[in-house]
Amino acid sequence: MKLDELDKKLLRELQKNGKASNAELADSVNLSPSACHRRVAELEKSGIIANYVALLDPPKVDLRTVIFVEITLIGQSQEIFEKFEAAVQNLPGLLECHLMAGTADYKLKIIARDAEDFAYMHRHYLSRLPGVSNMQSSFALKTVFRTTALPLE
Repeated sequence: MKLDELDKKLLRELQKNGKASNAELADSVNLSPSACHRRVAELEKSGIIANYVALLDPPKVDLRTVIFVEITLIGQSQEIFEKFEAAVQNLPGLLECHLMAGTADYKLKIIARDAEDFAYMHRHYLSRLPGVSNMQSSFALKTVFRTTALPLE
């Protein structure tokens, strides 16, 4: 599906407020409610809108510590990658996992209550991941900026 400017406006509005009613959304992009509904349904059907979620404020649910973990594997075979990728998805607190180019093979973003909570995760989960030869963790001191909105320029 090729996105036109109206689709992008709709998507920008939905990224700001996924709970907006169809009438509110239509008004914000100057469309009739029926035309707006059809466009949003098409964006959903095409998979461009993958899901609707509630975004939580981490400190308000007692999750205050963000940790970035760089992982280097023992080798580069497909089997090693597949075993690691299957296992890593079971980590509690895992927000993101990226296969990287550069010095580390993977970079994880993990959230925890505090350093003690992360130490537990490290001992019981991270240290048991298959194929890991090296792991380096860095704690975020402060989240300066965070968004889930994709840039649709």
